Amino acid sequence: MLCPTVPGEYGGLGLDFRFNAIIGEELAYAGSTAGIRLHSDIAVDYIVHYGSLEQKQYWLPRMIQGEAVSAIAMTEPGAGSDLQGVRTTAVREGDEYVINGAKTYITNGQNADIVIVVTKTNPAARAKGITLVLVEAHRKGFARGRKLDKIGQHSADTSELFFENVRVPVTNRLGEEGRGFACLMERLPQERLSIAVCTQAAAQRAFDEALTYTKQRSAFGKMVFDFQNTRFELADLASKLQVGWAHVDWALGRHLAGKLTAPEASAAKLWHSELLWEACDRSLQLHGGAGYMNEYPIARLWRDARVNRIYGGTSEIMKEIIGRAL
Repeated sequence: MLCPTVPGEYGGLGLDFRFNAIIGEELAYAGSTAGIRLHSDIAVDYIVHYGSLEQKQYWLPRMIQGEAVSAIAMTEPGAGSDLQGVRTTAVREGDEYVINGAKTYITNGQNADIVIVVTKTNPAARAKGITLVLVEAHRKGFARGRKLDKIGQHSADTSELFFENVRVPVTNRLGEEGRGFACLMERLPQERLSIAVCTQAAAQRAFDEALTYTKQRSAFGKMVFDFQNTRFELADLASKLQVGWAHVDWALGRHLAGKLTAPEASAAKLWHSELLWEACDRSLQLHGGAGYMNEYPIARLWRDARVNRIYGGTSEIMKEIIGRAL
């Protein structure tokens, strides 16, 4: 189930992104968090599209088999949504890059064997100074910080990463020097579509939990479901979920045709992540006090939902991207 879009010549199935969407949807509905999606929907694509033949031949079969866990290190303590502001540097010395800096909130950070690091090879050049470099976890000077203590998504391994005079060969560069920001912009629509698909599925799970609970729980001599307010709440959510599934299919179709734009992908990420939070919060409310108890699945769904409006680009940044295109 890992990396289904990798071409057959590297041991993959050579399928299209619909298969990633199916796997992501089912995992999200089951309550799984971001690690597998990061590996299969995001990180592997950078190697497929920008990697050298040697990089593809070495890493792709291992990523497909699960022998190599991948991560992508974008966020820093002082740079989140503004990727042009990253401070991690990769200074060329002969046939090597020397990398210094720190990253945070990195999914798969504790377990990653290979990290795609967003670096500055020319700090004065802003976006045109960004370069992507592969760093293997065994490199001297590479260190993992603590596994971060998050509100939710406890199954997701989210970490700090540190780079102190880490030397890697220039052949570890992904794509051309100075084109890292362009590569990130080209791949971000798929990342945001992946989040949209999975948040839609998790929203459906939250709704299903509320529907089941209200049909089993009695209050004042009848099922909670039989109160008009309950039915109206569920009817409203059911309508939004119906729209959401149609929109996911539309966005997937656009993506497969190579037509999904950055504003469209941002709108999908914005709408579905906000819907997830609404569905989880209203579904928890329908559980009453039980919804605040960790023994009920809705409590975990609610906790895990919150970060979806932040990672992959905050809702505010999504609105900015959409607004600029109007």
